[in-house]
Amino acid sequence: MALDGITIAALTNELKNTLVNGRITKIAQPEKDELLLTIKQSITKKDGGTLRFQKRLVISVNPSLPLIYLNDENKPSPMSAPTFCMVLRKHLNNCRIINISQEGLERVIKIELEHLNEMGDLCHKFLIVELMGKHSNIIFCDDNNKIVDSIKHISLLVSSVREVLPGRDYFIPGTKDKFDPFTITEKEFTDIVLSKPLDITKALYTSITGLSPVMSNELVYISSLSDKNSTAELSAMEKLHLYRNFTRIMEQVKEAAFKPYIIYKGTEPVEFSCIPLSIYSGNSIYQSKECESASQMLCSYYSAKEVISRIRQKSYDLRKITNTALERARKKYDLQAKQLKDTGKRDKYKVYGELLTTYGYELKGGEKSFTCDNYYTGEEITIPLDENMDAVSNAKRFFEKYAKLKRTFEALNVQIEETSQEISHLESISNALDIARQEEDLSIIRKELSEYGYIKRRNEQGKGSKKTSKSKPLHYISSDGFDIYVGKNNYQNDELTFKIATGNDWWFHAKKSAGSHVIVKTEGKELPDRSFEEAARLAAYYSKAKEQGKAEIDYIQKKHVKKPNGSKPGFVVYYTNYSMVIDTDISGIKEVKE
Repeated sequence: MALDGITIAALTNELKNTLVNGRITKIAQPEKDELLLTIKQSITKKDGGTLRFQKRLVISVNPSLPLIYLNDENKPSPMSAPTFCMVLRKHLNNCRIINISQEGLERVIKIELEHLNEMGDLCHKFLIVELMGKHSNIIFCDDNNKIVDSIKHISLLVSSVREVLPGRDYFIPGTKDKFDPFTITEKEFTDIVLSKPLDITKALYTSITGLSPVMSNELVYISSLSDKNSTAELSAMEKLHLYRNFTRIMEQVKEAAFKPYIIYKGTEPVEFSCIPLSIYSGNSIYQSKECESASQMLCSYYSAKEVISRIRQKSYDLRKITNTALERARKKYDLQAKQLKDTGKRDKYKVYGELLTTYGYELKGGEKSFTCDNYYTGEEITIPLDENMDAVSNAKRFFEKYAKLKRTFEALNVQIEETSQEISHLESISNALDIARQEEDLSIIRKELSEYGYIKRRNEQGKGSKKTSKSKPLHYISSDGFDIYVGKNNYQNDELTFKIATGNDWWFHAKKSAGSHVIVKTEGKELPDRSFEEAARLAAYYSKAKEQGKAEIDYIQKKHVKKPNGSKPGFVVYYTNYSMVIDTDISGIKEVKE
């Protein structure tokens, strides 16, 4: 979710409550499009004492990820400060923050500052933060709304809408085409916004300032409407209902009734919001986690996103190799299956040969076909002949075809089994790439691809000269206190099943689907039903069946699980097992961070 006007309102409220009356003691510009302000604050306690603390305000106007948030961590700055940083230091060193506000529900935060000039006179300046995607900027203005400087200079050659240069008047662009959400009337909402020839969601976020597509979709959802419906399909009552839900949300914003939280799909953050989103509440695959503040929400969301993004970027080459090999193996399997189907004619040629051997004496030569009784079925059969051959030669030709197809049939059965195992192996590697959380996990997967010839082995100075990084399996605790382990790759699956698990421990795996081995350590105790279900959910979640929402899980005591000699890592067999169909919601299962 991009930063919309409502999230900016929550951030503004947090910054105002935390930073107003604080003094900016340090100004740094760690990146060309990032500002770091160190702010010291003093609060008088009830007992007359003074509480002093320090906060760091990070303002990033990176086009791909514009952000503003409070953080306790410092960042290294360049040896030579950029021009914008030097201008701010000249004017704002030790200035006091007297107000932080938001223009309507625009994605603009205005920080009002008070300082003494060189003559000792009290002056007011404004630091304006625009968080508008690629148009984001930090603009420093004087008390007459004149631009002193900005972190990005925008000339008319770059933008025909507005110049952002020293000496120019400051104004917010592009607001005349949208309604202010705090002043829009019912008539404007129903007669103008909901009369546009668009679907309802798009009509909302293109007409009202500060609304994002996600929040517009939420409005449609809580109004019991479909986001695919157009405004023309709405009745007068539905328009009124939509308007009342809109005003209710705006009242929450006015009252600063924010509840920052992040929505997760398993361990991956998928959305954040400062207003509850009902669109996710009815789906069991999504879980929500409340945050203390909007800053913490943004930090947690984007740091987790960054980790996932980094791992996905680093695993790109492995995914490409795996997917290419998988596509090739599937094409090979389809070709082999087609060839196997063609060998189904082999028995027919054998019958032709036998019948010609039996009745061929009736042929005089030169016939193109021969009709006789098939003593296997008791029906007449017509056999195509080569008119240039006698009966014996035709029979020999059919026996040769039969023998060739029989050899092909036997060879293809072996090849199809090998190809099927290769596909299963590659699918398990693909699943391991989906689960990977650390670079160590990718190292193990790379090692496996190398060992099975999908990646060329690197030159090594000696055997065992380079050890693979150690990666640990995932560790969970069931509601009943039992340890549950989940393998993140095929080598871990083997280690879990045949080294960590003992005979009476329980083993879980998604039926006929690539996935992790899941082990529940029983310590000789009887496993409660709830722990069975939680282990099954983990097996479903960490498998290729995850996207289906539900999966069939096989489970059995470890002593009944066997590994065939020479089989690929992660491959096991078992002949008697229990099964259950379970959902993939693992939100209530406690993970142990190791």
